[in-house]
Amino acid sequence: MAVTNSKLDIDFDQYDTDAINKKDKAHFLHPWQIFDTFAEEGALPIAAAEGAYIYDSNGTRYLDAVGGLWCTNIGMGREEMADAIADQVRQMAYASPFVDMTNIPAATLSAKLAQLAPGDLDHVALSCGGSTAIDTAYRLIHFYQNCRGKHAKKHIISRVNSYHGSTYAAMSIGGKPGDHPPEFDYIQDTIHHISCPNYYRAEGDISEAAFLAAKLKELEDKILEVGPDKVAAFFAEPVFGAGGVIVPPTGYHRGTWEICQKYDVLYVSDEVVTAFGRLGHWFASKEVFDFQPDIICSAKGLTSGYQPLGATIYSSRIHDVISELGHGRCFTHGYTYSGHPVACAAALKNIEIMDREQLLPHVQDIGPYFQAQLQTLADLPIVGDVRGIGLMACVEFVKDKETKALFPEELDIGKWISNQADSKGLIVRPIVNLNVMSPPLIINRAQVDFIVNTLRESIVACIADLKQHGHF
Repeated sequence: MAVTNSKLDIDFDQYDTDAINKKDKAHFLHPWQIFDTFAEEGALPIAAAEGAYIYDSNGTRYLDAVGGLWCTNIGMGREEMADAIADQVRQMAYASPFVDMTNIPAATLSAKLAQLAPGDLDHVALSCGGSTAIDTAYRLIHFYQNCRGKHAKKHIISRVNSYHGSTYAAMSIGGKPGDHPPEFDYIQDTIHHISCPNYYRAEGDISEAAFLAAKLKELEDKILEVGPDKVAAFFAEPVFGAGGVIVPPTGYHRGTWEICQKYDVLYVSDEVVTAFGRLGHWFASKEVFDFQPDIICSAKGLTSGYQPLGATIYSSRIHDVISELGHGRCFTHGYTYSGHPVACAAALKNIEIMDREQLLPHVQDIGPYFQAQLQTLADLPIVGDVRGIGLMACVEFVKDKETKALFPEELDIGKWISNQADSKGLIVRPIVNLNVMSPPLIINRAQVDFIVNTLRESIVACIADLKQHGHF
């Protein structure tokens, strides 16, 4: 099968899907691989991508409503991205970033990020992705507190159902129960989790204002319980990503930030997902949620997935302390590929494209349309909640809309529905009882309509299956 258009010209007959799957099953350990299921079903081999679409090895086209993994912001197959990457490879593929060496793309990108980031976030540690950006923030906080002589101030507070990455420290900071299986170990003595600010799942008849007040009190109580002299930082995603696109009540982030200010607790905003246009702004912390973090962690949309790159952007307040002269200090942290010139060149071109094509205003325009159209799914009998902001969205499925009771976890209802969507040319991300979406920022209204209509068809088909098998 040959697929041909103005940009994509691929003969898919060259691929042997069975042979690819055999190699994959035998040798590739996937992130979040569910061994029993994987042994039976294998994986879907993706062979090509263009714009908002991906193609499997058989040539089947799918609209990728997940945006890769929250990251293909400008869309795939961009010739000028390929040229920028290739040009940098030809000129200088790599240069050591250690101690007293730098490279021009890394220096240029760091200055650009300092310009785009809010307030005095003028300093940048570059790494290889979101997890390493979080890990860098964690170590930076320890370094900062030790430089201040506050050696006991090392405890971290995060939230249940949060996701902050997959390194040892980052996964420990994260609070998704499903990401903490007993076969792995985690940092437990200095990392604490407060509850998730998900008003849909609030217990009892409580107003949103009362719910918000309770969540803010919970943070303050936890700081007082652990001890203000021991709590170093609060880690929070502006919008929960893998935890189910949970948008906290209005005022939550401002309120938690004020509490952190009161007790000398650093606020780390995990914008690995929400930065670079996902909510219609370069960064969401200040512009959308009205708070000034001490540290922002970013990745994903920074390069739109064309190269792996993470950035930990931190304040002059922190930098002035750690860089104080006369102490002989050395920041013994970083990676071989910190500030990788090819990745930085990709990020600079990505930012240029986003700016030139006015993708931030585009998201501000199409985001409300995306959210409004998805809300039309709320009439379906198993749709309990439809939520989101910008180009982040989640549909939560329930067995009983009145009680909000869930289907048994073993049914994996989200996967059941996403399989239906796959068969109709749509990729959504299943997370147990959820379908999560984060389409490329270039998406248009016709594509939004396709997502919503196809998801409706998939849910209706799943309901019929559930009834046939006696589950609903």
